[in-house]
Amino acid sequence: MDNNDLNNHFRTQVQPALASKLAEFRMLGIDSVTEKELWRYLVKKKWKKVANELKLFEIVQEILSVKVSDYISFATIDAYKTAEFSLDDENEWKELLK
Repeated sequence: MDNNDLNNHFRTQVQPALASKLAEFRMLGIDSVTEKELWRYLVKKKWKKVANELKLFEIVQEILSVKVSDYISFATIDAYKTAEFSLDDENEWKELLK
């Protein structure tokens, strides 16, 4: 079982930790983050280069240690990467340079 499968296996078990972290986000005024988005951040950023199997307590620890600023930075960069942005049209250039 690779790390991604293992992490998805633990997702239901760590749901209370995810809910707790999302509650913290909401207390700080970040209401738009979903559990799925938070989990995606953890898999893509925190656990991207994990060499060995994560244990349940390590997964919970990682979830609870997420900083709001780190998540926001990740989400912003990810949005720029996935946005379709083309300046082939001269009007787009003019709009950008206003």
